[in-house]
Amino acid sequence: MEYKRNKRKLYFRALKKIMKLRYKEPKFVYLGEEITGGALIISNHEGTDAPMSLEIYLDRPIRMWGASEMNSGLISLYKYQTKVYYHEKKHWNIHLARLFCLIASPLTNLFYSGLDLISTYRDARLVKTMRESVAAIKDGNNIVAFPERSDNGYLAELEGFHEGVVMLAEVCRMRGIDLPIFVTYFRKSDLTYIIDKPILYSELAKDGMSRAEIAKTLCDRCNALGKMKFDEGESASSADDKKKSKIS
Repeated sequence: MEYKRNKRKLYFRALKKIMKLRYKEPKFVYLGEEITGGALIISNHEGTDAPMSLEIYLDRPIRMWGASEMNSGLISLYKYQTKVYYHEKKHWNIHLARLFCLIASPLTNLFYSGLDLISTYRDARLVKTMRESVAAIKDGNNIVAFPERSDNGYLAELEGFHEGVVMLAEVCRMRGIDLPIFVTYFRKSDLTYIIDKPILYSELAKDGMSRAEIAKTLCDRCNALGKMKFDEGESASSADDKKKSKIS
């Protein structure tokens, strides 16, 4: 079955064309089958580069998870971008972040409004996130999540994954969906997006691992993808033959 992305609003499609000046197309390297629909895509964040690369250049149906503050209006977004994103994660001076976000936040809010994000929460409202995500998966969308622990910023070597992605896989299984999980890594240094072959959640959970253990397994695999090397000019298919590896 062929899956197609839902059509974005006209203004948003025009905005993405402009964004191509800032975000260049990466090389997508698949280590297994290609993404179609109804899966979970996990990626490192790499600032805004990884999310924008997927939104602009991955021609697949996707719904991204995003912190609720990003999806709750301009004032909420301004506070989040100023304090959390630019100051705490990117280590900007707080006064510079506040000044910059007076311009950046209205533009970002316009972009997020067209991105069709699924809000994530740190409280009981996470139930809403799960419900909306399962419905999106049933409709053939892929859920894209960036679960890395980024208290020290967005690092090339990820320090860990939050467990929300594992919880989503558990909820899907309770709904009769054995969720395929694609672990991916965006390497900014050479504009390469490495996409591992999918693994079913049932395979990860069969040995009775806890959520924390599964999250660590996925994070370790993500870091391993980021360290893979490909010969100059090597095709994705030949790279696949050399680099295929099962999460273990």
